[in-house]
Amino acid sequence: MSYVVTKTKAINGKYHRFLGRHFPRFYVLYTIFMKGIISIPPFANYLVFLLMYLFPRQLLIRHFWTPKQQTDFLDIYHAFRKQSHPEIISYLEKVIPLISDAGLRWRLTDLCTKIQRGTHPAIHDILALRECFSNHPLGMNQLQALHVKALSRAMLLTSYLPPPLLRHRLKTHTTVIHQLDKALAKLGIGQLTAQEVKSACYLRGLNSTHIGEDRCRTWLGEWLQISCSLKEAELSLLLHNVVLLSTNYLGTRR
Repeated sequence: MSYVVTKTKAINGKYHRFLGRHFPRFYVLYTIFMKGIISIPPFANYLVFLLMYLFPRQLLIRHFWTPKQQTDFLDIYHAFRKQSHPEIISYLEKVIPLISDAGLRWRLTDLCTKIQRGTHPAIHDILALRECFSNHPLGMNQLQALHVKALSRAMLLTSYLPPPLLRHRLKTHTTVIHQLDKALAKLGIGQLTAQEVKSACYLRGLNSTHIGEDRCRTWLGEWLQISCSLKEAELSLLLHNVVLLSTNYLGTRR
């Protein structure tokens, strides 16, 4: 009997380590639920599984979603971040008078107008504005608090933190994506599976759930061309690219 108990504990330990290593978010929920189950009446155990059944988007990681749930939930998350797109474009319009260079003022005005009219911008339209996003008024350190909050929502990050923390987190998040972009460009988009391409697009702001694989690869190629052309000081443009490049791609603006 002692051998069985020991073996069971060893297997249970391996299972916990596996969950902790591969599914950390789920493991936190799992341990909370298991600790809670010990301290609540037996009949209440069913409540835990009922809650998981009723609220899978909130309580389960994507690995446990059905294909239909995955599509539905990704649509919901994208709807959340898309709500901030008009607000971000509005903030860009507000700072246009603060740009000293007349040519850059015209280019940013033209870009905002194109997006508002439903046009997908060309790569050169975006890269032409690099200077605007490297210093005042659109450099990462010069963005206003409300602008930073809107960008956080566009990145599916909570906006309920002090602006300095939001700014730091956006910098970190954008830098990580920039580094991933460089590595992906070296690897080649052709090396990615269809699901990996769609996931990469979704991470960068495009709702890829309803777009064909070829179109996703084309969009990701455009993103990488922009990203790999930017220096560290210009990463505010990459952050805004989540909105600029995704809003009107193939009629995704609804």
